Amino acid sequence: MSPVTAGSTCRAHRAPITTNREPSMTTRTPTLRLLALACLAALTALPAAAQQEGGYFYGGIGAGQGRAKIDQERISSTLLGAGLTSSGFAADNKSNSYRIFGGYQMNRNFGLEASFFNLGKFGFHTNTTPAGTLDGQARIQGGGLDLVGRLPISERFSLLGRAGVQQARTRDHFTGSGAVSVLNPTPSKRDTGYKFGVGMQYDVTPNFLVRGEVDRYRVNDAVGNRGTVNVASVSLVFPFGRAPAATPRMAAAPAYVAPAPAPVYVAPAPVYVPPVVVQAPVAVPPPPPPIERRRVSFSAESLFGFDKSTLRPEGQAALDGFARETAGTRYDVITVEGHTDRLGTPAYNQKLSLERAEAVKAYLVSKGAIDASRVKAVGMGESQPTKGTADCKGAKPSPKLIACLQADRRVEVEVTGTK
Repeated sequence: MSPVTAGSTCRAHRAPITTNREPSMTTRTPTLRLLALACLAALTALPAAAQQEGGYFYGGIGAGQGRAKIDQERISSTLLGAGLTSSGFAADNKSNSYRIFGGYQMNRNFGLEASFFNLGKFGFHTNTTPAGTLDGQARIQGGGLDLVGRLPISERFSLLGRAGVQQARTRDHFTGSGAVSVLNPTPSKRDTGYKFGVGMQYDVTPNFLVRGEVDRYRVNDAVGNRGTVNVASVSLVFPFGRAPAATPRMAAAPAYVAPAPAPVYVAPAPVYVPPVVVQAPVAVPPPPPPIERRRVSFSAESLFGFDKSTLRPEGQAALDGFARETAGTRYDVITVEGHTDRLGTPAYNQKLSLERAEAVKAYLVSKGAIDASRVKAVGMGESQPTKGTADCKGAKPSPKLIACLQADRRVEVEVTGTK
């Protein structure tokens, strides 16, 4: 409380510094909440990706401008109750703010973030009749814990939404002169409230991100009122040990080797025996056509996007070349095997490898040159690596380990047939 007295009459009244108490400001709150909830709901609907990005810590710093609502009507009413009339009111409802934060990115879409913030200093000045002045200031700072949702919309841009809880301490300072006397010049209050925010993130590099956000804090002004402070800010974020996305690479298709020509059958000359016994020549049936076996390996990055099972245009072109090279072969069996590296869970890698094998099978069949009943798709998961643990050391994803295990992420096509 900040009691104000006029002359010799002493009455206890509040001189509040409030934030966003007007109805017009209150009606905006549901809109911001709906934006945040809609963003978070969209994130939860995304399918999980194998070996998805996540599992790293980050830190950062942000700066911007906070905006509060100084309730002139309430201040004038407080002064009037003490026998004073307010005139010449001036409000300072904008202030620089900053935030220091650190967090843990649990997966591609969700992270947990803790922060220390300083929303700045807000104040007012008013003259009174009888002659006097009243000045007030409020400083707000505290800490918070947020759940941060991320929705990628391109390779580098992402939408952000956050919801959390924060505890802020408000320190007020009131001074009066002339007919105005302040009984409690420095009230202080620590209180817990909610926090919402929306924004965008741009990945300059895997280890340097830029965010632009608008956040709303619900705070107590230390004189019995609650309101909101809106902060628009720009933040610099520095991930620690974040693995960059693998660069797609196309494996060179092996040269096609034409099968050896079938041997020419020469019938044996008839053999004559003494006149007593004549043996007719015996015809030997020609040997069956040789069976051709061919196995082709494609790098997973040449066919699909990182951790995806949808064929890229470059992958379709590689499969078209394979189909042209094997044209004219009568297929008995075609086996398509999907393989992954050891990163991620075995169950998820098994699922991803099968989805990729099915995608290659579907594309070859769609070209019309292969009978679907003769193509078999198999997911091998991480069961047949080409790299051992001695070749590629480590268990946690890192740029070096991901590059070392590139040969394990592949799709192999084996063709068994005859010309």
